[in-house]
Amino acid sequence: MSDIMALLPKCTAQTIYMTLVSTLFACVIGFPLGIVLYGASPAGLKPRRILYNVLSRLVNVFRSFPFIILMVLVMPLSRIIIGTSIGSTAVIIPLAIAAAPFVARVTEAALQEVESGVILAARVMGSTNLQIVWKVLVPEALPALISGLALTIITVIGYSAMAGAIGGEGLGDMAIRYGYYRFRMEVTVAAVIVILALVELFQAAGTLVSRSLLAKR
Repeated sequence: MSDIMALLPKCTAQTIYMTLVSTLFACVIGFPLGIVLYGASPAGLKPRRILYNVLSRLVNVFRSFPFIILMVLVMPLSRIIIGTSIGSTAVIIPLAIAAAPFVARVTEAALQEVESGVILAARVMGSTNLQIVWKVLVPEALPALISGLALTIITVIGYSAMAGAIGGEGLGDMAIRYGYYRFRMEVTVAAVIVILALVELFQAAGTLVSRSLLAKR
């Protein structure tokens, strides 16, 4: 039992590694996509109905795709890029692909919350659409974007736990391999407690940063 529990710090570090790196890549993909979705939406800066409908449906498809199935489908891509489909690094690719549509929707929703009067004032001052996005929309939506980032991280933590069932490492792998398969409920409970603690930590951090940004306005 002591040997198994000694794995807890290592598995926790693997989960944090998978979560943060995959969230970073998901933001690299999803944040620009969310800006495009907002800009092409009917209430956006430059409405494009066909483009918006196509992108919106693609985002919806990937958001509703079961992660376990997505991970199995993306395994060959992980093997091509990394050289293996097993391990915490290989799991980053399907995690990022699964989280990117979530980031896109969060970004789109956050930008839509910005008051139209602020955008109108920027237009009157002669700002281009690109300037409005980076100098008006993003700064104004930053608190909501930070809250959305915290939700994304929490979602990825849940995905990483599921990844333990099919070759991923981390706390999910520990709970299944050393807890469920060996009928050691205490190991599973320990892994779940750490997962819940990570969720609370990232949620509290996101709330704190978001509130501090709102207070500075």
